[in-house]
Amino acid sequence: MKEVPKEPKKLREGYTTGACATAATRAALLTLISGEVQDESTIYLPVGRFATFHLEECEYRTSSAVASIIKDAGDDPDATHGALIISEVSWCNGAGIIIDGGVGVGRVTKPGLPVPVGEAAINPVPRKMLKETAEQLLAQYNIQKGVKIVISVPQGEEMAKKTLNARLGILGGISILGTRGIVVPFSTAAYKASIVQAISVAKASNCEHVVITTGGRSEKYGMKQFPDLPEEAFIEMGDFVGFTLKQCKKQGMKKVSLVGMMGKFSKVAQGVMMVHSKSAPIDFNFLAKAASESGASAELVEEIKGANTASQVGDLMTQSGHHQFFEKLCEYCCLSALKEVGDGIDVDTSLYTLKGDFLGQAVQHGN
Repeated sequence: MKEVPKEPKKLREGYTTGACATAATRAALLTLISGEVQDESTIYLPVGRFATFHLEECEYRTSSAVASIIKDAGDDPDATHGALIISEVSWCNGAGIIIDGGVGVGRVTKPGLPVPVGEAAINPVPRKMLKETAEQLLAQYNIQKGVKIVISVPQGEEMAKKTLNARLGILGGISILGTRGIVVPFSTAAYKASIVQAISVAKASNCEHVVITTGGRSEKYGMKQFPDLPEEAFIEMGDFVGFTLKQCKKQGMKKVSLVGMMGKFSKVAQGVMMVHSKSAPIDFNFLAKAASESGASAELVEEIKGANTASQVGDLMTQSGHHQFFEKLCEYCCLSALKEVGDGIDVDTSLYTLKGDFLGQAVQHGN
């Protein structure tokens, strides 16, 4: 009997910190207005649908109310999954709505972000959600008082260590984020947004030269290679090489240095600009061609064609003393990068081993 293939399990969506903060705020304000403690809260999400949140806690006080929600990120590997998001709402003198961050919500210390320096790291869409939710309830109950909303995340400072916040100049905790209200599992959108933010911070810090790396290890090697550049100049692009290069050009960077290792940069040299392990295979015929161009023997070229990994190719070339191969590969990376952005910037590429040994470098100047 022929086996019927199983359908892939549908990944479960979650909710953003912004959505959780808004739902907790609605519950807290409703409790403050009515004196009745809430056990759930329903809000309308920017994505265009309603969502109901179970409250972890809700408490009425004399001049304020507090409500909290545990963030459920669904099946997304989110650093803030399980975070307790607390909203405390209180009356304040005069009309208007004041929004601030408490414990565990970061504060912006560098320009270039969508939130001004000195303010709590509550992004524009969550701020808008919080403000509109409060305004609707106040209008519904015909209340003319002002309201202060303070969002806190008790474990936020610890959680922020797993994010890029410190690099971006967001200190003391996490950011309250989300443009749609939902978290799409394994979404690339959040990572791309962090790349754009990182380049914006670099630009606001007057950087014209940035170093883009595929991860923390290659970034460490890049920092050692370019010790005079400020921390803001180093940007982890992950697998999004083409996207990052285009953003660098779009935001006016004059020079981009790519720092990485054989595996992913072998793909960049081929012209592959999304270097996830599943995006495109390494072309060993291409590596064999580069080896031939750098003076490798016919026998070695054939051995490269039958290799299993790019690292193995690197080892073969190192052992045989063909160090110019790595310069040739870096040259191809630079040419691919310039082709991707249509010139206009200077590009250099540096290759390292996993252990941090320098293999080679090449520079190309854009027209």
